[in-house]
Amino acid sequence: MPALESRVVPQGEAFQANSAALQVQLGRLRELEARTRDKSAASAPLFAKRGQLLPRERLGALLDAGAPFLEMATLAGYCLDHPDPERSVPGGGLVGGIGFVGGVRCMVVADDSGIDAGAVQPMGIEKFQRLQQVALAQKLPFIHLVECAGANLLDYKVETFIHGGSGFYWLARLSAAGLPVISVVHGSSTAGGAYMPGLSDYVVMVRERAKAFLAGPPLLKAATGEIASEEELGGAQMHAAVSGLAEYLAEDDADALRITRELVASLGWNGGAPRAAAPAVAGGGYQAPLYDAAELLGIAPSDQRKPLDMREVIARIVDGSAFLEFKPGYGAATVTGHAAICGMAVGIITNNGPLDPAGATKAAHFIQLCCQSGTPLVFLQNTTGFMVGKAYEQAGMIKHGSKMIQALANANVPRITVHCGASFGAGNYGMSGRGFMPDFCFSWPNARTAVMGAEQAAATMAIVMEGSMRRKGQEVDHAAIAAMRAKVIDTFERQTDAFTTSGRLLDDGVIDPRDTRKVLACVLAVCDEARRRELRPVQFGIARP
Repeated sequence: MPALESRVVPQGEAFQANSAALQVQLGRLRELEARTRDKSAASAPLFAKRGQLLPRERLGALLDAGAPFLEMATLAGYCLDHPDPERSVPGGGLVGGIGFVGGVRCMVVADDSGIDAGAVQPMGIEKFQRLQQVALAQKLPFIHLVECAGANLLDYKVETFIHGGSGFYWLARLSAAGLPVISVVHGSSTAGGAYMPGLSDYVVMVRERAKAFLAGPPLLKAATGEIASEEELGGAQMHAAVSGLAEYLAEDDADALRITRELVASLGWNGGAPRAAAPAVAGGGYQAPLYDAAELLGIAPSDQRKPLDMREVIARIVDGSAFLEFKPGYGAATVTGHAAICGMAVGIITNNGPLDPAGATKAAHFIQLCCQSGTPLVFLQNTTGFMVGKAYEQAGMIKHGSKMIQALANANVPRITVHCGASFGAGNYGMSGRGFMPDFCFSWPNARTAVMGAEQAAATMAIVMEGSMRRKGQEVDHAAIAAMRAKVIDTFERQTDAFTTSGRLLDDGVIDPRDTRKVLACVLAVCDEARRRELRPVQFGIARP
């Protein structure tokens, strides 16, 4: 397979400007993630007084030391919990991702009870359910470290209550699919939250700390007049000895996590997924890219209007920078071809410009070929959309674009999307954006997503507004049009950046471009294991006696 030859000049002015701009955005990303960690860690004295571990300490004790952990959706809820970017604490009140427990790849979620006692956040609900859906699709055991104060009744919203119920639906689906669901209850699990352990296959509870009840003492007294202690209603000892909700009673957080690790080890889970064959390379290894991943910072476009040869990106993420391009002379603005990432074969589809009829046709052809060979697809988004204009419409842009979307929507191989630059218009759809449910979707900090560019949107509305004035016989109000243009541009600009879209869970997280190969290798391995694993589904989720 031929190796790509890079033409990047790291000393160039454009490279340096791109790198500087992206360093600023990465600094902002790390500051936001640190803000969330610091907010939670500020509760350390209270947790220590109660003899508890902080949520991230619990994760650390559960996960295999030194093994990779892919944290997902770290920006969930950004500027939705508070409109001021300087006061927003992203994360949705949850820490979650894919890691290893006793050598078993699992989806692990921890309520971040260091922040507002783990009170439910609307985007936390969305994040939790996204992680559940990933676990179901990728056949991952689901482990939830529970400590949640429940919903904030002062900020009650009926839609949050309704949508929240889907989390229980997904728990039942996970169990019925044959995927172990494990709850480790470290503290409160109240009202609807009590169904988290109730719908789990295995429950570990911490003595004198864990509590699970449909109605706590205040609500019980208000509703029925009955007076009862927390332990009588839903204490760990009661559930382990009387109600039967808990299978294991732990002495403290550390003991609960030890029990959980032993439980996962006892499942023999890895026996259901035969190991993949070693890469067909001498020694069973694979070659690193020929070019430094750090150069992606200077390659990543800070201005999506400037051209970028995405082969330069490919050269820094695939094995040996080797790329066998498919139909390079046909629909040249759409780049397709075969490569490998850490020994795993992939088909890559990316953009060096808008999608035209030939490019859409080529992409549809390539997607079908990858389905025929069982090759996962990696989409590197960098497009302003599908081409428009008389010539393109007459050439069948609609039908050829639809052909690409048909192939994409029905592809039966893993699809992983990375937003590397622009993601505008129907190009977002055709290149496997979130709406087309890729297995995983990540963004670089410089990525921008919108139905169209802000200037295009403003110009479109200006033409419409001026035409409307003329049709009504009114004098064209250029000041009003200018004000409208400014408003449209502001509206679009506020919603297009990766921090905003990731805050709304329109991806699975913003990543450092330098980590692209590592992240892709991780999720490709997840997808590969899922497709080799044989589950033992049952008609219903496991019911408790």
